[in-house]
Amino acid sequence: MVNLKCHEKRNVLLRFLYRVFGLRMRILLSNDDGYFSPGIECLAKTLSEIAEITVVAPERDRSGASNSLTLDRPLSLKRAANGFYHVNGTPTDCVHLAVTGMLDGLPDMVIAGINLGANMGDDTIYSGTVGAAMEGYLFGIPSIAFSQVDKGWAELEAAAATARQMVQEMLAQQLIGTAPWLLNVNIPNMPLHALKSVKLCRLGRRHAAEQAIQQQSPRGETMYWIGSAGAAKDDSEGTDFHATAHGHVSMTPLKVDLTDHENLGYWAQTASKLAGLRDLNGIGHAQRGGGRLAGAGYALPGPRGQRPPHP
Repeated sequence: MVNLKCHEKRNVLLRFLYRVFGLRMRILLSNDDGYFSPGIECLAKTLSEIAEITVVAPERDRSGASNSLTLDRPLSLKRAANGFYHVNGTPTDCVHLAVTGMLDGLPDMVIAGINLGANMGDDTIYSGTVGAAMEGYLFGIPSIAFSQVDKGWAELEAAAATARQMVQEMLAQQLIGTAPWLLNVNIPNMPLHALKSVKLCRLGRRHAAEQAIQQQSPRGETMYWIGSAGAAKDDSEGTDFHATAHGHVSMTPLKVDLTDHENLGYWAQTASKLAGLRDLNGIGHAQRGGGRLAGAGYALPGPRGQRPPHP
């Protein structure tokens, strides 16, 4: 992990230099649609008005790559005619390689996008765009994933302008160069004047994905296409689905901790039994007939056979 204290001291100095000498911050751009994507081209052009931009993106579409790293082969880094760098790997590879092997120092921000289509609700688990931003966050860098809600690139310039406004506001509020944070932003495909305000949201939830599509190859072999993402299941007020459906730009802070904290107590009894009622990672023995694990502070589940709530 990057030395965050050194990173914070560096960024305090950079903020001073930005203000006094007019120096520009450094932003690393990546995506999962590929370095040739109109989304990253437009975003790079727009952000170059306020920052020094370095683009490192996959050489081809790697949508759905999530946080995967390529560990079974070496990676190549090449520069395209437009000055963008491309990597024969995943979005996470791109950010990781840029931060640990290419750039002279840490960028001030990592930005991923603009993605072709929404990354809301469950999409964030699979998204290479979110994965690229998350890799920046794991290196102690403030990071944002930007996506347009609908495919087709309609009103792309408005989305890029919105991204620039948000980055400028983060800088004005001195949120860049402090503690790292990770934001997921979805922008409706609307003209800039028609877009409503940024709304802080929680992630919604989708129904299960549609069935895989079965086809026959020219050689008679069975092959499959992954089915489309499910429709929104939880699009109630307060979710990213609800906000964007009503013309707002959704902004959701994300975290890496996947622990199911609410159900730690439910699983405490099972964990104790699996451990043979021996001390498990310092938690302690289960108290027979009691409702708690000694030293754990977790309540045991209720009636036998009770299930944890469905997510």
